[in-house]
Amino acid sequence: MWDLIINPFVTILTWLYAVLNNNIVLAIVIFTALIRVLTLPLMVRQQQSAARMQELQPQLKKLQEKYKDDREKLAQAQMELYREAGVNPFGGCLPLLIQFPIIIALYQAIYFALAATPYQLVDLSERLIIPGLDGLIPLQNMWLGMDLTQPPAPPTNPIYALVLPVLVMATTYFQSKMAMPNMSNVDPNDQAAAMTRSMTTIMPIMFGMFALSFSVGLSIYFIVGNVLGILQYSPQGKKLIDRVFGSGPGVKVKPIEKDEPAPATTRPSSPKPSAKTAPAPSSGTSSKPTAKIYAGAKPKKVRR
Repeated sequence: MWDLIINPFVTILTWLYAVLNNNIVLAIVIFTALIRVLTLPLMVRQQQSAARMQELQPQLKKLQEKYKDDREKLAQAQMELYREAGVNPFGGCLPLLIQFPIIIALYQAIYFALAATPYQLVDLSERLIIPGLDGLIPLQNMWLGMDLTQPPAPPTNPIYALVLPVLVMATTYFQSKMAMPNMSNVDPNDQAAAMTRSMTTIMPIMFGMFALSFSVGLSIYFIVGNVLGILQYSPQGKKLIDRVFGSGPGVKVKPIEKDEPAPATTRPSSPKPSAKTAPAPSSGTSSKPTAKIYAGAKPKKVRR
């Protein structure tokens, strides 16, 4: 299955090598830039999805505080928030899944094109789709005194070839820093944000180890791809991309209100009887006239 992607890539790279006067380094640069341009719409879509998800982080944080004891209601509230904002939480995964096999195929194409053994040369000739390109095999694999098919460390290459892994680490670091979304509105204790920050340090070291282990030609591919990524994430590159592809719709959601405690209910107090109103006589008691005493009235004298 991989051959369906790798063989056309190997053929295009070999054809560029023939067009560019047998310059394999220039062919790698042009081919990497061409693949980067073709996958740019997918990368832009992934960046826009990540930016819109970043804008929703304060709202998601409030939902987590509101429904911290009910996971089912939290999931329902999050899906409702995504629906109102018009955001697909998995929208950035599909472009990444499409780019991944293309990037792997590009890496494999450069690996097969820089054939170093007789078996690899035969395998390269069988992968070429356009007739006549097999006459170019073996491809020129020397550049500035460095063997592009060998790792950069001595004794297979001169000591100055070790500059390439350093450039791979530096360009990977700068690209990761520029591609990292704004973390000002994110909780410092957020695990996802902490993982994103740690990847900025881990990725350059990992790619630097790859550059030490693999051939010099792959180090050139890493450097070219990182430089193009830096240009893409630069302010000028972002303006150009927004002008071509659009910046994407903003996120508009309703503010989340926190649950307020219900006011305490008080029972209505029964009205107190007025001091001027005499209580009505109960049934079963003698109905004798009662003397009414008013404030300020003098009692009458009773004659004997």
